[in-house]
Amino acid sequence: MQNTGLDTPPVSPARPSATLVVVRDAAGGPEVLMLRRAERGDRASGAWVFPGGLLDARDRDWHCHCAGVDDAVASAQLGMAAGGLDYHVAAIRECFEESGLLLACDANGQLVSTEGELGRQLQAWRLPLHRGERTMGELCEAFGLRLAVERLAYHTRWVTPGVRPKRWDARFFFAEAPPSQTSAHDEVEIVEQLWLRPADALARGDDMKMLTPTRTTLETMTRFGSVAELLDHVRTPRRTALQVPRVAIGRHGMQPVGPADHAWAEIGLLDPLGHGTAAYEIVPERPVRLSLRIIRVTAPNPGVMTGPGTNSYLVGAADGSAWAAIDPGPDDEVHLDRLVATAPGPIRWILVTHTHIDHSPGAVRLKAKTGAEVLGQFARHRANQDQSFAPDRELQGGDGLEIGPDTTLRAIHTPGHASNHLCFLLEQEKTLFTGDHLMQGSTVVINPPDGDMGAYLRSLRELMEMDLDWLTPGHGFVMDRPRERIAALIEHRLKREAKVVDAVRALGPADAATLVPKAYDDTPTHLHGWAQRSLTAHLFKLRDDGKVREEEGRWSMA
Repeated sequence: MQNTGLDTPPVSPARPSATLVVVRDAAGGPEVLMLRRAERGDRASGAWVFPGGLLDARDRDWHCHCAGVDDAVASAQLGMAAGGLDYHVAAIRECFEESGLLLACDANGQLVSTEGELGRQLQAWRLPLHRGERTMGELCEAFGLRLAVERLAYHTRWVTPGVRPKRWDARFFFAEAPPSQTSAHDEVEIVEQLWLRPADALARGDDMKMLTPTRTTLETMTRFGSVAELLDHVRTPRRTALQVPRVAIGRHGMQPVGPADHAWAEIGLLDPLGHGTAAYEIVPERPVRLSLRIIRVTAPNPGVMTGPGTNSYLVGAADGSAWAAIDPGPDDEVHLDRLVATAPGPIRWILVTHTHIDHSPGAVRLKAKTGAEVLGQFARHRANQDQSFAPDRELQGGDGLEIGPDTTLRAIHTPGHASNHLCFLLEQEKTLFTGDHLMQGSTVVINPPDGDMGAYLRSLRELMEMDLDWLTPGHGFVMDRPRERIAALIEHRLKREAKVVDAVRALGPADAATLVPKAYDDTPTHLHGWAQRSLTAHLFKLRDDGKVREEEGRWSMA
């Protein structure tokens, strides 16, 4: 799939900076020091952050006052050729300036105390350091201190997206709060401070403004029950990925988007240079040009099972002379008129992935509007199927459709979610239109008798063997890393199968309704009705595999 990005805009340089996440143990679990920045008229104004700031050119002059780590070791930790220790010095300096916590040791190697007269003398250095009137080297020499850089654990690197006028290249470190020191914000750059459990800080998201790196770091911290566990994790050797949030537009204005967000891959595809022109939400009936050959128009039928709505795709020849519509969606005249109006050329084919009522009913009306040939497979079962669907030509797995000399769609028979399910491969872009075979953010319901769990897993494994770059699902955004996503889905289904076996072993003989709460204990109870359908599909597969047996609707181990 070819992106539709524009030319490179001017990008301001990212300024090197360091952040120190200070943590301490408390009765309810680890707490983290959060600081609220003063209002300065920029994007970070009023935000709750961790102590940190820009590197000072003089930070490199104080390596001689660092204890336990030299520049070679520090640089290796940060993946740099040299200068890594500058970031450690900057992190300690900024933390002291903003919070009053000083990670430094005395001549005996003990962390310095900021209590009593010594503390008052040290605190008097904070404002001169902030103004650049004094240096960390002078502080160390005046009090006989060495910076405790060995107590810093390097975590990750964040770079501000190129679209922002102010950009930082920030290295994030963790450190335990010095035990005999009390934090006190500087009332210059920082106007408020709080010690909070990470989960509590995240829960206050509506009244605590936080930028993406802060929020993501807090989310990471929620997994640990003590400072020791957290620091052990951070210090474990690993590949530290560069984090560069993407920026996109939507109803809340321009917002950063992280790798965990559903829109991440699509934003990178459509806006690779970071203009902030792609969207972080899907708006029904708003056409989205995904590539030279592909346009998406989402139907206005959002719901629990359909997400933001059913995606209809227009796939055309590179010269725009002919187009195919994949999954016209529900019989909604406004939506179908939008498809016709959006297509840059005549719609000559209507392709349907399967005959569920959110995907195929629009085919009848769209054919009447365009005269297009309808392609797909008849429904194998009557229940929960679109009985109006009657293809002019029934496609089989492997059948090809040449839309133009440089645009070919190939049908891939993928039974499982539905026995007549087809995916369509756009060969020139290695893009697979997945219908409901693969969905974003959730697994699909497998509903017997038309749904078949064994067939579904076999179809997924067959897709694993294909050379794919992109997945365009029936609901949600474009997805990247197809092989990885398919493998994860297979693993998820097998883990669920193991939970079904455990439930049968523990509760059997039992009917499906009795097994659902145990086999789907990680699923909200209001979805257990849907879950029971997939559980039944798992039971049928396990029966066919000889692992369980059924007697009068009650299941037990074979």
